[in-house]
Amino acid sequence: MLGLAIGFLLTALLYSLAGFGGGSTYNALLVLAETDYQILPAIALACNIIVVTAGVSQFLIAKRMRLYDVAPLCILSAPAAWIGGRIHIPETLFIGMLGATLLIAGILMFIDPAEPKTPEPGRRRLILPMTIGGGIGFLSGLVGIGGGIFLAPFLHLVRWGRAHEIAGAASFFILVNSLTGLWGQLAKLGDTEKLGPLASYWPLPLAVLAGGVAGSFLGARKLPAGAIKKVTGVLILTVAVRLLMKTFA
Repeated sequence: MLGLAIGFLLTALLYSLAGFGGGSTYNALLVLAETDYQILPAIALACNIIVVTAGVSQFLIAKRMRLYDVAPLCILSAPAAWIGGRIHIPETLFIGMLGATLLIAGILMFIDPAEPKTPEPGRRRLILPMTIGGGIGFLSGLVGIGGGIFLAPFLHLVRWGRAHEIAGAASFFILVNSLTGLWGQLAKLGDTEKLGPLASYWPLPLAVLAGGVAGSFLGARKLPAGAIKKVTGVLILTVAVRLLMKTFA
């Protein structure tokens, strides 16, 4: 458990620096630690919530995020994450989907989008982001991630807003999807009587709390975000390859 807790702490540290929660990597670490695949999405989502709550608070306090702008992105994603969390899937499919998710997420870490002009709040494009958000939310609940790592590049692509606005939207999106996805996962675990084993993983939320606080503190001091994203991307790709090898071995 100590090695797993250290891995969670470092993951939370790196992801909070880059503006994400780390759910996909928490899942991967749990898979590699031979954790029961049915309970690990709930653990990852709970840790996600801890890490991104501080980030969302900071964006709101700094007035760099407006809830009336970002809330529509979650209209479809929130219920979709709950539905995804309720669905039972075979272990091999779960690990394969998680590996593919990490592979795509790792590649996205190396993309540096250009800074777009900020659209007028009343003219933001919402229909397509809402629809895409629904699909990402379903995947989020299914495999235990927040989905912000997929939403952020899409919002840059459609020029939804400036970099800090998109970072705030991604953090809020992760928080909402993690909450509803966790709700679905816990309901599913209650049906299968697997809620009990979750208690033995109590060190992991404490580890991500420490890592998330440290990451937020260091991030506020303007560390080179581009370099941090690329280092995180290498780590994600390494874990993705290990998971895919495990799936097809």
